[in-house]
Amino acid sequence: MSASVQVSQMKQQHHQRKEHHQRKEHHQRKEHHQRKEQHQEQHYESSCHLSAKSSVSKQSFSTYKTTSHRVKTMVKTEKGQEVVKLSPLPKRAKRTYLAMDLDKEVIGYVIPVFRANHEEVRGLMEAREEDVTEEGINYVAMRNLFVREAKEALELRVEKKTRTTHIRESAERLELNKTLEEWTEFRKKMNPDSLTHAPEFIGRPRGQTVWEGQTITLHCTVAGWPKPRVAWYKNNVPINAEAHSEKYTIESNYNMHSLAIKNCDFYDTAQYRVSALNVKGEMSSVATIVVKRFQDSEEGGTLESKSYGFSLEHGVTFETTILDKFEVAFGREGETLSLGCTVIVYPTVKKYQPEAVWYRDSVPLKESKWVHSQWSGQRATLTLVHLNKEDEGMYTLRVNTTSGYDTYSAYVFVRDAEVEVQGVPASPLDVRCHDANKDYVVITWKQPAVEGSSPILGYYIDRCEVGTHHWAQCNDSPVKYARFPVTGLVEGRSYIFRVRALNKAGVSRPSRVSEMVVAMDPFDRARLLGPSAPWTGMIKFTEEDHTVGVIPGEPSDVAVTEATKSYVVLAWKPPIQRGHEGVMYYIEKCISGTDTWQRVNTGMPVKSPRFALFDLAEGKSYSFRVRCCNSAGVGEASEATGDITVGDMLELPSAPGTPVATRNTSTSVVVSWAASKDVKHLVGYYIEYSVVGTDVWIPCNNKPVKQTRFVCHGLTSETSCVFRVKAVNAAGYSLSSSDSESVIVRAAISVPAKPSGVTLLEAHRDTMVLGWNEPANTGGAAIRGYFVDYRTVKGKVVSQWHELNLQALTTTFYKVDNLKENIVYQFQVRAMNMAGVSKGSLPSAALECKEWTITVPGAPVGLHFLEVRDSSVVVLWEAPAFDGRAPVNGYYLDVKEAEAGEEGWKAVHEKANKSKYIKVSGLEAATSYVFRVRAQNLAGVGKHSAVLGPVLAETRPGTKEIYVDVDEDGVISMVFECSEMSEGSEFVWSKNYQAITDTSRVTIINEKGRTRAIFNDPSLEDLGIFSCVVTNTSGISSSYTLTEEDLKHLLDISHEHKFPVIPFKNEMAMELQEKGRVRFWTQVEKFSKDCQVEYVFNDVIITQGEKYTTNFDKTTGIIEMFMDSLEMTDEGTFTFNLVDGKAKGTTSYVLIGEEFRALQKKSQFERAEWIRKQGPHFTEYLGFTVTPECDVLLKCTVGNIKAETEIIWSKDSIEIRDGDEAAKKLEQKDGVLTFNIGKWVIKQDAQADTEETKPPAEDASLLLPPRPKISKKDAGIYEVFLKDERGQDMSRFDLTNEGYQAVMNELFRVTANSSSQIQVLSTEHGIILYSMVTYYHEDQRVGWLHKDAKISASERVKSGVTGEQLWLKINEPTEKDKGKYTIDVFDGKDGVKRVFDLSGQAWEEAFEEFQRLKAAAIAERNRARVIGGLPDVVAIQEGKSLNLTGNVWGEPVPEVSWTKNERELVSDDRYQLKFEHGKFASIAIAAVSRADSGKYALVVKNKYGTEAGEFTVSVYNPEDDEKEEEKKD
Repeated sequence: MSASVQVSQMKQQHHQRKEHHQRKEHHQRKEHHQRKEQHQEQHYESSCHLSAKSSVSKQSFSTYKTTSHRVKTMVKTEKGQEVVKLSPLPKRAKRTYLAMDLDKEVIGYVIPVFRANHEEVRGLMEAREEDVTEEGINYVAMRNLFVREAKEALELRVEKKTRTTHIRESAERLELNKTLEEWTEFRKKMNPDSLTHAPEFIGRPRGQTVWEGQTITLHCTVAGWPKPRVAWYKNNVPINAEAHSEKYTIESNYNMHSLAIKNCDFYDTAQYRVSALNVKGEMSSVATIVVKRFQDSEEGGTLESKSYGFSLEHGVTFETTILDKFEVAFGREGETLSLGCTVIVYPTVKKYQPEAVWYRDSVPLKESKWVHSQWSGQRATLTLVHLNKEDEGMYTLRVNTTSGYDTYSAYVFVRDAEVEVQGVPASPLDVRCHDANKDYVVITWKQPAVEGSSPILGYYIDRCEVGTHHWAQCNDSPVKYARFPVTGLVEGRSYIFRVRALNKAGVSRPSRVSEMVVAMDPFDRARLLGPSAPWTGMIKFTEEDHTVGVIPGEPSDVAVTEATKSYVVLAWKPPIQRGHEGVMYYIEKCISGTDTWQRVNTGMPVKSPRFALFDLAEGKSYSFRVRCCNSAGVGEASEATGDITVGDMLELPSAPGTPVATRNTSTSVVVSWAASKDVKHLVGYYIEYSVVGTDVWIPCNNKPVKQTRFVCHGLTSETSCVFRVKAVNAAGYSLSSSDSESVIVRAAISVPAKPSGVTLLEAHRDTMVLGWNEPANTGGAAIRGYFVDYRTVKGKVVSQWHELNLQALTTTFYKVDNLKENIVYQFQVRAMNMAGVSKGSLPSAALECKEWTITVPGAPVGLHFLEVRDSSVVVLWEAPAFDGRAPVNGYYLDVKEAEAGEEGWKAVHEKANKSKYIKVSGLEAATSYVFRVRAQNLAGVGKHSAVLGPVLAETRPGTKEIYVDVDEDGVISMVFECSEMSEGSEFVWSKNYQAITDTSRVTIINEKGRTRAIFNDPSLEDLGIFSCVVTNTSGISSSYTLTEEDLKHLLDISHEHKFPVIPFKNEMAMELQEKGRVRFWTQVEKFSKDCQVEYVFNDVIITQGEKYTTNFDKTTGIIEMFMDSLEMTDEGTFTFNLVDGKAKGTTSYVLIGEEFRALQKKSQFERAEWIRKQGPHFTEYLGFTVTPECDVLLKCTVGNIKAETEIIWSKDSIEIRDGDEAAKKLEQKDGVLTFNIGKWVIKQDAQADTEETKPPAEDASLLLPPRPKISKKDAGIYEVFLKDERGQDMSRFDLTNEGYQAVMNELFRVTANSSSQIQVLSTEHGIILYSMVTYYHEDQRVGWLHKDAKISASERVKSGVTGEQLWLKINEPTEKDKGKYTIDVFDGKDGVKRVFDLSGQAWEEAFEEFQRLKAAAIAERNRARVIGGLPDVVAIQEGKSLNLTGNVWGEPVPEVSWTKNERELVSDDRYQLKFEHGKFASIAIAAVSRADSGKYALVVKNKYGTEAGEFTVSVYNPEDDEKEEEKKD
C-alpha cells in the first residue's frame, strides 16, 4: 500500500505544477464563473466544507501560502464571514487537508501521511467540540452528502491522474458548465409560467436574549409564488402549536408570520428555524433564542416565578413554596457563610425530589472546595467556605419541579479582612489565566475597592507550580495595568497564580489563587480531546514532501495585541512550512527612523507564538518582526509591523455621572448613576458612601458591578449619607464622581396595605353603618383617610364597584345613607397615605339593608392601641354608631391570648368603664393578645366590637417615656423624644386621649425628634393623662399621668427656680491648721462670676486685716476665712452671706462653749508644736518594732537635725556613752534612730587574742554563745534627747512591766508566724516531726497535739526545742502513732497552728525509712571492725621478735585473717597467728629479717561487713646503715 501511496503523491505533485500554469490562462473566465455562483454560497459553522448538488452550492477554496511572496486576499461570504484566498501554490507548497475535484468542489477529507500542527486541523477539532451536540440544518445537509458518497465509495479508491489529464478535464467541465447555464437562461425566458418563484425571506426572524417568565415573539416576512407553506422548528423538531397552545401561538397574516413563545424558561433556549416551501423550492432561516435563568438584579427578593403546569409524569400539579428565606448577608474574608431556605413542595409524591440549583450572578454554582450545597429533607443549604470577594454577588435558589419552578434571591456582601498593616490596599480579586501557550500565559485581575491610605502604585504577580508550595514573584517592578503576560513557563507543567497590590503603606494580602493552567501548545491541548471530523466514506492520500533539514518559513500576521507603558505583547501565526519538528521563534525590534534590527531574545528562542517585550523606552516608536528557527537553521523574517509607540493603549475610564440616592429600606439606599462615557473594556463600578460630617469613605461593594444601579445595604438607620461612584478597567480607576445629595437612611414611603375586617355595625331601612380595621402596614406614612366602594348582589351576580365617598374618611367606620331597603350590598375599603391609595380590601359579606329592631347599643368602632409595653397596653375605641333606645353609659373590655379559643375571653374590669380608653396591665411579656369592647345602656350590653389585634406585649427597643422638666425660669413642661421619626412624622398631644384643642392651658413646641408641652398656668385644671403619639411610625407613643401630688411637687420646684438659692456643696466647716491657725471654709456648687461674699461675725461685718484673712476662689467655688489664733473674744457665730444676681445663699458656723474652749486649747497646742518643730524634733516618738529576723528595735524618727545636733540615748537615766557596749547597738540612718536590744557584741577580751588564733570575721560568732534577743536585763526606761542651738526635744519609752510584755508578745507573734509547715524526718530510733522558726525564746510556749489531743511527754514520745527547731520525737513508732499532728506556737494572744497528717503515704514512707535506718544502725553497730591495738608503722631491727595484737569487735564474732602485701598469711613456724576470746588477734614473728618488711593488714569479717587494719613493718640492720653513711661521706 505504501508504494501506491508514493505513486499517488508523485502524480498529484506533477498535476499541481501544471495546474499553476493553467490557472493563468483561465483566470478571467474563473472570476466570471465565481460571481455567478456567489449567491448560492453556504458556509457551515462545523468547519467542514463539503459540496452536494441538493444542498451545497459550488464554492472554491484556495490553499494557504507557504512563502512570503504569495499574495493574500479576503473574500466575504453571504453570512459576512471572511475566507482567506491566496495566490497559486509554489513548488514546495503544503497540501490542503480538503480533497477537491477539478472544479474545486470539496468532496471529502484527506488524511496526510504525517502528523503536523496545522491550523486547519485545529479549527476542525475546536469547531467539532463546540457543535458536537447540535444537529442543525448544516449537519443534516452534510449527513445526506455523506450517505450519498458512502454508497459510491464503499471500498477504498486510489485515483491516479496525470497533470495533463487533470487540466484537460477541468477545461472541459468549465465549458460544459457555461453551456448549461446559457441553456438554463434560455429555458427560463421561453417558460410561460415565469411568474412563479421560490420562497424568499423579505424579513428574517432575529435572535434574542430574554429573561425567564417573559413572552417572546419571532417575526418574519416571506415572499414566493405559489404562496409558500410556513413551518416552525425547534432544534429541527416541528413545533405543534395546537397540542401545546399554552406554550406556543403561531399566526400567519398575508405574508407576515409569527411564533409567540409564552412564559419562557431556560429550556426554551434553542435554535428556532422557520421553513418556507412551495413547488419552486424551500428557503429556511434560523434565529437563536437565549433565555437567562433569572434577572441579574441587585435587590434581594423573589423573581417572577413560572406558573405551575400539570405534570404528566406524576399526574399532579406541584406547587412550590419557599420559607425561612435567607436575607441580605454580610461576611468577611476568611469566614464561612451559610445560606438556606425551607422548600415545601405540595403534594408530596413518594421518591420524588425536586431539583435545587444555586446561582451567583446568573451563573450556576458547582461543587468545589469553596462551595458546598446540601439538600436535606425540606432544607436547601449553600455553604461558602473561606469567603473571598469573588463570592460577593446575587445568590439565587431555584427549585425546579416537573410542573415549573420557583426562585428566591438575595445579595451577599463580602467585606475585606482586617489588614495587618494599617493603610495597605485590599487584596485584588478575580485572578484569571488567558491565552495559555507553551511558555506564556496572560494573567488578568480586578482592582480592589479599597486602595488604602494612598493610591495603588502597582501590582505584583506570583506563580506557584502545582504540587509545590513555593511562590515566585513574576515581576521585579510593580505593574499598573491589571493585565500582565507571564513568560518563562516550563512546557507541560501546571501553574497557579495570585496577585498583590502595593501602595506607599505596603503590600496587600494576596488574592485568591487562580484556576490551574497547563503550559502547552493549544493544538496539543485540542489534540488530547481526540479526532472530531465526521466519517466521509472516502479516504484519499496526498503526498508530503520530505521536510527533514528544511528551514521553516516565515510567520504571518505579526501584530501588537497589547501595548502599555511597561510592556508590549506580540502575536503571530506559525508558518505553514515547518517540517516534522516543531519551530521556535526569534523576535527582532527596530527603532523607528533607523534600519538597525536588534534581536530581543538572543539567549533562548521562544516556543509560543506570543511574546512580551519589556524594558522599552516609553514614548518611543518601534517596529517588530519575527523569525522561525529549527535544527536546520533560522528562516526569513516576517513582514514588520507598523510603528508602535510605547504607551498605554487603554485609557483610564471617565468619571461616572453624579449618583442619585433614593430611600429603600431602614438599612439600605438605592444608588443610580450615568455610565462613564467612551470607556473601553469596562470592568465595573465601585460605590462608596460617607456619613455626613465625616471624611471617611466606606465601600458599598467589594466586587465591581457593571449595571448603573445598585442597592447599598448595611447602612445605619437614620444617618445622613452621601454616595460617589468610580469606574474601573484594566488601566485603573477613574476619578470619583461628584458626591450625591445627602439622603437619610430610612424606609421608603409606599402605599399602605389593604384594610381588613369590613363588617356591618348597624342598619336602618336605608342606612348602614360599616366598620373596618386599619391596614397592618401603613407604608411608612400616616393613613390620611379611607375610601368606601359598594356593589349590589343579586344571587350570584354582582355589579361593578362604585365609590361612596369622594372625600377621604378619617375614621374606621362610615354611615352609608340613601340605600335601598331589602337590597343586598357588598362593600370594600381602600386606605390612603401620601404615597397613594391601596388596593381594595376583601369584599364584605353580602349584607341586606333592613331595619334593626335591637334596643341595646351597637358595637363600638375604631378600636386601636397605644403605648405597647412588656406588661401593659392602652386600648382606645369610639362610641357605637347606634346607641339603642338609651344613651351609652359604659363599656366593657375583654381580653384573651391570641392563640386561646373562644373560651379564653376574660373581662378586664368588673364595673363599666365610663371613658373610651383603658390601660390594661398585668400582661405577660412576649405574648400576643386580642381585645374586644362591648357598649352598655339601660337596656343592656350590646354585641362586642370587631376583634383588635393580635398585639404583642413587648417594649420596642429604644422606647422613651414622657418626662417632666422644670427649667431655670420655673417653667413646667412635659418632654417626649423620638429617634425614629420619618418624613411626614408628627407629634400629636392629647389629654385623656382627646386631642388638645385649648391652647390656653398648654403650649406645644416641636423640635427635631423632640416635642415639649409647656403648662401656661399650672393648676388643678391640668390634672389628667397626657399622651403623645408619633405619626407615620409603628405606634410610638407614651403617656404621663399628672396627679395633684405631682403638681404640688412641681410647683415647689418651680418656686425654687423662680426664687433661687445658691447651692452649697458643703456647709461652712472649720479646720485647725499648723501654727494653730483656724480656717473657716465652704464650697459653692453653682454660681456666676458676679457672685459676692460678705463675711460676718456676731452680726458684724468682718474686713480683711491683721486678724482675718479672706479668699474666694471662683475657679473652685471655695470660700475661706483664716484666723491666726483664737482669743476669748472670738467665741460666737461666723457667717458667709452670698449674693449672685437674684440668687442668695447663707451658711454659718457656731463656735461657743466647750467646743470653743477645746478648739482654743488645741490651737495653742498646735502652735506650740509648730514652735517645737522649728528646732530638732521627733516626727515619730520612740517606740519599738520586731523585725522578721526577730530583732527587737527601739525606733524613732527625727527631723530638722544638723551635724551639730546632739543625740543622747539613756537607760534608766544613765547616759549611753560611746565606749559602752550598748553604744554599738545604736544606729542612725536617713533620720531614723534605732537601738537593737538583742544585738550580740564581741567582748573586748575576746578580741585581744593573737592574730594566729583569731577566727575569721564571719566566724566571730563561734567564740561566744549568742545572747537572747531580749531578756529582763533589757527592761528599763529608755530616753532620747535632741539638742542644738535652735532648741531641744525628748522622747521616752517605758520598757518595763506592760511595755516589756508588749514587746515580748510582738516577738512571740513574729516568731510564731515564721514557723514553717511540719516536716518529717526518720531516724534509726523513730520518726521526728519538726517545724523551723526564725528565733525561739525560752518563754514562748510550744504544744503538740495528736488527733487534737495534747501529747503527754514519755520515754517514747518527747518534744523539745533545738536551736530554731521545734521537734516531736516518736521512738519506735507503731500503727497507733498514725494520725493528725498539730503544733501550737504561742503568738502573744492565741497561737499559730501547723498541722500535718501522718497517715497514708506519708506514714508509709516515714515508717519504711525508719525501718531502713534502724536496720542500717544495727548493721553498723555489729559490723566487724578493728578497734585498736595496731600501729600505723613498725620499725624493728633485724633479728628481733615482732609481736602485735589487734582489738577486734563484731557480733557475731568475726572471722580473722592476716595479709602481707595483700597475700594472706598462714600460721606456721615463722608466723604465729592467734585469735583469742573473740576479741584479740595477734601475730608473732620470732626473728625478723629484711624479707619481713612490707605492708600488713588484719582483716576481720562477719555478715555485717568487712574491715582491714593496715600497718607497715620496716626491718633495718644498723651496720648496713652505718656503711651507707660512710659511703655518703
